[in-house]
Amino acid sequence: MARCEVCFRHCEIPEGGVGFCRGRICENGEVRAGNYGKLTGIALDPIEKKPLQRFHPGSMILSVGSYGCNLRCPFCQNFGISWSEEAKERAAEARFVPPEELVQLALETRSRENIGLAFTYNEPLIGWEYVRDTAKPAHEAGLKNVLVTNGTAELPVLEALLPYTDAMNIDLKGFSEHYYTHTLGGNLEMVKAFITRAVRDTHVELTTLIIPGENDSEEEMRRMTEWISVLSPEIPLHISRFFPHFHMTDRPATDVRKIYHLAEVAREKLKYVYTGNC
Repeated sequence: MARCEVCFRHCEIPEGGVGFCRGRICENGEVRAGNYGKLTGIALDPIEKKPLQRFHPGSMILSVGSYGCNLRCPFCQNFGISWSEEAKERAAEARFVPPEELVQLALETRSRENIGLAFTYNEPLIGWEYVRDTAKPAHEAGLKNVLVTNGTAELPVLEALLPYTDAMNIDLKGFSEHYYTHTLGGNLEMVKAFITRAVRDTHVELTTLIIPGENDSEEEMRRMTEWISVLSPEIPLHISRFFPHFHMTDRPATDVRKIYHLAEVAREKLKYVYTGNC
């Protein structure tokens, strides 16, 4: 048995077992990324789809994902590769792509306006070793590296990736510890610490999905944007509309007027606020 040090869970994983995230395993008494290089998705996307609005706008980026996640969001849009029963099947079908092969593929798509690699779809930080081993040669080849993450990781993981990371979109899913703990299975303070460190050394944009009855109050938006503005009022915030999905079908889609109103509230403190899924 060995202890995983990636996130707040610090799973004690038995030999041959997997952690809570389903992406980390214990082998020969050591914890490692069991999903290392095992890709379930790859696509050339507009950079704005990550979403990043203020990082090389108009460009494309090669997006890749594996399987597993250390949160349990009941509305997950990528449940087929995160933590559902279907994810187990996708994991078994994942294709192994060595770092050098992925970098070469990214280079070959430069003619299609590709600027680099985005590690996304599932939670990339649970397989951070693959991100590191790919991002370093990608940088050396002149490519950009993007992380799309929930920010639920210990700072040493972030420190290992920052030298090779050019931009991040980090989910700041709300600003209530109760919401993070009881709805998402997460840890708000860990995400705040992650964001605080990341903004010092790389371009960061944040995304908040507004769930009716959960994180949709003016008061919470004001507390969140006040905290963000102390880091920098120029950090872009994406406020996105929720649609019923996966295990959260007990409420309607977020009212578009609510999204626009909360965006106006956010603009009281932040310079760049964008609305999504509207």
